[in-house]
Amino acid sequence: MEQTNSLGKIRSYYARLSDKEKKIADYILQNPKHIIHSTITEIAEILNVADATVFRFCKRIGFKGYQALKIALATEIMTPIQQIHEEINENDDEITIANKIFKSNIRTLENTAQILEGSSFKKAVELILSANRVELYGIGGSSVIAMDAFHKFIRTGIKANSYTDSHFQLMAASQLTKDDLAIVISHSGSNKDTIRILQVLKDSGAKTIGITGFPKSALSQNVDVALYTSSEETEYRPEALASRIAQLSIIDALYVNVMILNEHKAKASFEKVRTAISETRS
Repeated sequence: MEQTNSLGKIRSYYARLSDKEKKIADYILQNPKHIIHSTITEIAEILNVADATVFRFCKRIGFKGYQALKIALATEIMTPIQQIHEEINENDDEITIANKIFKSNIRTLENTAQILEGSSFKKAVELILSANRVELYGIGGSSVIAMDAFHKFIRTGIKANSYTDSHFQLMAASQLTKDDLAIVISHSGSNKDTIRILQVLKDSGAKTIGITGFPKSALSQNVDVALYTSSEETEYRPEALASRIAQLSIIDALYVNVMILNEHKAKASFEKVRTAISETRS
């Protein structure tokens, strides 16, 4: 079924596109309004590719053809999408600001759900279940997401760990083996400390899952499985901040799948955690 989140779909497919298809994708992402008012021949001439190449690109990302892509783009861009992603105005009152934030978060979740690829997600769950241990990595704001993931996965019976200090992360990454899994979280996917950790992980032979907002990033290009978020930037809320709710939701979805598929072990582990916590409170 065709989805109106065409820009999000292009981003999610980007890593798997050919060079010519990436050329088309880059142009659409940078000039979506121009696509709406151009014919397939005009776009092909601008990009110096064949009409058939543009048509195949549209089919590749899930549309019946160029016209279907144009309609989807028009729906996104020409309708009052700012009603969903409204910029916060300094004259807005408190409840108006709150409502705009909730609408933006809802849209971020909807966009991310639309670009979540079933085969990649299934592979991520399988990697978690088959790993000897799972470690979570993130720098700066992403470290908070990594710790939240650790807080969940420690309840599943899987050996899990996370570290907030980047030097500790590097040391831990160097100790993993081919039987272990690392989940690396970075909105940009290009943070130099994150990429350094990823290199150490690859050298250790560990399997890797990346959660990022950029399919073209160094992170997404070098992990075994990449899962993508989709968020939009506003003046008061940068993409990195808006994406966190989507990152948390991906982690939640992975956690619940693992709990269901590893039910017996997870239930016993969950009871141990609950007992330990309850005893400290009594």
